[in-house]
Amino acid sequence: MIDKLEYLIALAAERHFGRAADRLGITQPTLSAGIRQLEERLGTTLVNRGSRYRGLTEEGERALSWARRITDDVRTMREEIRTVKRGLSGHLRIGAVPTSLAIVSRLTAPFHRRHEDVTFEVTSQTATEILAAIENFEIDVGLTYLDDERLRRLDTHALYDERYCLVTRHGSDFSDRQHVTWEEVASLSLGLLSPTMQNRQILNRHLGAEGRRIRAVMESNSMIALLSQTRLAGIATVVPLRSAAVLGLADPLVAIPITGPDVSYRVGLVTARRELRPPIVAAFWEETQQIDTV
Repeated sequence: MIDKLEYLIALAAERHFGRAADRLGITQPTLSAGIRQLEERLGTTLVNRGSRYRGLTEEGERALSWARRITDDVRTMREEIRTVKRGLSGHLRIGAVPTSLAIVSRLTAPFHRRHEDVTFEVTSQTATEILAAIENFEIDVGLTYLDDERLRRLDTHALYDERYCLVTRHGSDFSDRQHVTWEEVASLSLGLLSPTMQNRQILNRHLGAEGRRIRAVMESNSMIALLSQTRLAGIATVVPLRSAAVLGLADPLVAIPITGPDVSYRVGLVTARRELRPPIVAAFWEETQQIDTV
């Protein structure tokens, strides 16, 4: 039964029978037969079929929600038993907004030193994607902005306040300053994160205050791409001060704090609210509360 639920989850994720079968490491006929067996077991049609996959039925969507919960509970049970027998081990899935990726190592490195049998998967995601991935049991922990009403249904733990700096090349406008204002930054040609990113929406509020026009000559979902463009193409970008410190920006780049006004946004961990967390998630959640991310 569990394997059939996993078939349904994979099909919903890939939206294609062939790709779902490849993801599971089985043949397409095996996948199709497994889905039909699940439908027979539940007494209802789960998948709209035609010449190709056409989505889940209403009953299929409900079954998918239960499938995700059940398979995650089974995973938790297996981890619990394995932990009793062998100690903490397993695979921790972390989703992080791009501006926090440089901070992730401050959390995972000390945890790995204490638990060498734990492995990590870190993905860059938007705040909205992190929320959906946690609720769909696709990731275990998220690192995101906490000023979000949608997070009320999750457990949260604040880590730090995100403040910002201008990153530009030595010899460019404002490169010799001790600090700059948002108005001055808005006068430059900038590389910024994509409009779908929460960080970009934050920057738009401050750079575009009082009707100022923002000159975004490059947009990307990668901070590394923006920093590389800044280094080589002579534009400027805005990054969190903490990320700039962790990355250790070197010549010809210089980081200048943005003040006037000084703004900050709380960033922290989020995870599903549940009675029993998987052992690896519970340990990570508890131990990261003792870590100084400065």
